[in-house]
Amino acid sequence: MSYDLISFDLDGTLVDTAAEIAEAANLALEAHGLARRPVAEITDLIGAGTRELMTRLLARCIVDRPVSAGSVRPEAVLESFDARYAHTTGTSALPYGGCHEALSRLRRAGVRLACTTNKEARHAHRVLAATALEGCFDLVVGGDSLPVKKPHATVLQHVARVLGVDLRRVAHVGDSVIDVQSARNAGAAAWAVPYGYNGGIPIEQADPDLLFQTLGEVATHVLDARRREAASVTESTARRAASEANS
Repeated sequence: MSYDLISFDLDGTLVDTAAEIAEAANLALEAHGLARRPVAEITDLIGAGTRELMTRLLARCIVDRPVSAGSVRPEAVLESFDARYAHTTGTSALPYGGCHEALSRLRRAGVRLACTTNKEARHAHRVLAATALEGCFDLVVGGDSLPVKKPHATVLQHVARVLGVDLRRVAHVGDSVIDVQSARNAGAAAWAVPYGYNGGIPIEQADPDLLFQTLGEVATHVLDARRREAASVTESTARRAASEANS
């Protein structure tokens, strides 16, 4: 199968953002008199968007310190996170090895590219700009761009529709079970990388259609499939022309 559109998750797939997300989260907690949480704990919560992350983190803080339940407003903590994340974005985020090269190879070959993330769009664009990835994508869809977010089928269906590509020729690459489910629900190919954030659970357990060790491997797989398909079409056309000439 050859693919005309590849959708990529952002955090844990294209870019390592755990440290700066954790720092913004901890600064937000501190602003409301709550203790910092371990970076590893916060990293395990990445994937469903920053609102979900902070809501779950705040719930854990209240379990540990019940007295704070009546004095801390969740919306205020979320607002604090937004303000802090605006300052920490790009301070430590790094594209994974081969990211820029892989995306460039795909774009040069005419493959459409989308960044489909549950991170709020304003934060996603900041991360992409800070890591020089902003111009790599034909479409960026954040967790608040649509009425629903991954893994709802509508998200990748929207991406395919906007970019005019049949879902049978779409693959989504991610690092979590949410990404695998998102692709499956939409009818796209579910591909994964093993190095991101999946709550400490090996991504193999989500049973992706294909598992790639690097983004470079993703690009090579897509481009090889396109070359094979192009060669097959050329061969078929030549055979048909020869048959017509001999008839």
